[in-house]
Amino acid sequence: MNFQFDLIEDKVEFFEANNLKTLQKKIESQIDENKAIMLGVHSVSHQMHVNENGQTYFTAVVHFKKK
Repeated sequence: MNFQFDLIEDKVEFFEANNLKTLQKKIESQIDENKAIMLGVHSVSHQMHVNENGQTYFTAVVHFKKK
């Protein structure tokens, strides 16, 4: 029996929240989980949208790469 392990080299994850603090907590939680599989943050991109009722909506894209 022959075992072969392939490591994940790149991973892109998307996050969304109604406020910036919640978005930050979601991203930080995923950073900790990805450390276990040897991935570090390569880049972060984020946006904020305000709808016609004045409510804000935050999104982020985080690119993780192998350390």
